[in-house]
Amino acid sequence: MRITKLCTLFSFLFVLLLMSAFAQAQNAPSLPGVQSADALAANLFLQSGATGMVLVVVRENQVFYGGYGETAPNSHQLPTQDSVLRLCSLTKIFTTDVLMKLALDKTVRLADPLQRFAPPHTVVPKRTRPITLADLATHTSGLPRELGNAPRYSPHFTFPDYRMRWRWLPTQRLHSTPGTAALYSNIAFDFLSDALQSATHKQYAALLAERTLNPLHMRNTTFFPSPAQCNHLLMGVSDEGPCATTEATAGSSGLYSTATDMAIWLQYLLRTGGPGTPAQSPVAQDVYILPSKLANQKGLDHAGEPTGIGLGWIHILPADNPSHIVEKTGGGAGYETYIAINHSRRTAIFLAATNGSVDTHLNLFNAANKLLLAVAGLPPLPTPPPKLAVRRQHRHHHR
Repeated sequence: MRITKLCTLFSFLFVLLLMSAFAQAQNAPSLPGVQSADALAANLFLQSGATGMVLVVVRENQVFYGGYGETAPNSHQLPTQDSVLRLCSLTKIFTTDVLMKLALDKTVRLADPLQRFAPPHTVVPKRTRPITLADLATHTSGLPRELGNAPRYSPHFTFPDYRMRWRWLPTQRLHSTPGTAALYSNIAFDFLSDALQSATHKQYAALLAERTLNPLHMRNTTFFPSPAQCNHLLMGVSDEGPCATTEATAGSSGLYSTATDMAIWLQYLLRTGGPGTPAQSPVAQDVYILPSKLANQKGLDHAGEPTGIGLGWIHILPADNPSHIVEKTGGGAGYETYIAINHSRRTAIFLAATNGSVDTHLNLFNAANKLLLAVAGLPPLPTPPPKLAVRRQHRHHHR
């Protein structure tokens, strides 16, 4: 009798589990296939006026590649997943990936002062308190955007080099007390990579390869493009100078890559690569500063109004909103580049576009956010304030 009751109970529980699983399946969102991005991207490309554009969409283990326009004006060749691209300021989230790995293994601390990693006899300026590695990674160091203008005809992302920036730094007066205001700074990320190099006693490019690029088998992501890679570099309408070694700005902007490697990177960021595949620690994408707690912020709102500042990353909308986006913008050398992640639907995009003969004034980043959320089956972001809707994005300064 007791055995019969137990069997009845187990049967009842089994039926409940089946009903629960069925209900969850019925309530699960029906998402458009990642291939739906193709038509959306084709429309975005036409609106952008770009010469060429590459899109990567990743959801879980699904990947979509799209190439639009031309590899160069009048080439009549579509960009492919193996076309070489400048990542511009997307380089920064590789730098903070290494930073977090070194912080997790206690090689450095986010609270470490930059002074600890400075060359001998070099004094890092401070204002009330010293600049920390976290300040550099969150654009709150008080340093300016750039050291200055590069000499004429300098190849992109080759200025300033290590010696020049460390000679320049002691002469500076910080714009604000570190940690109190955000001012987008490229030079800060070059100092950050210098600090990581000093902490590990390894060339930073080698450190990035060892800790991130090699484990992910991102073989075409480099600061040292070969002649063959340079021959496959996407080009816009402007003469942007030679394809050159960009190790000088390894922390801020120098990386070259391909759509194939960017698909690997997106899966790493989403943590959807499968068993045995490296995945980024969630803390690398956390919010570290609330903009509402800062005196002001400048240069962080190209893709939307920030609700959180991370280590190189910007957050849009509160984390509990399904349409929440974690993003990084880039631009320069005739390119605009973008990565945006929606963790609620485990979907991410990478976009790179080269400039065309007509500036359509399209905010490519806002348009890409719409594409991401549409593919994720989510509502678009709220309409941005007028200043964002009409802002002309300057194509020649990396961000």
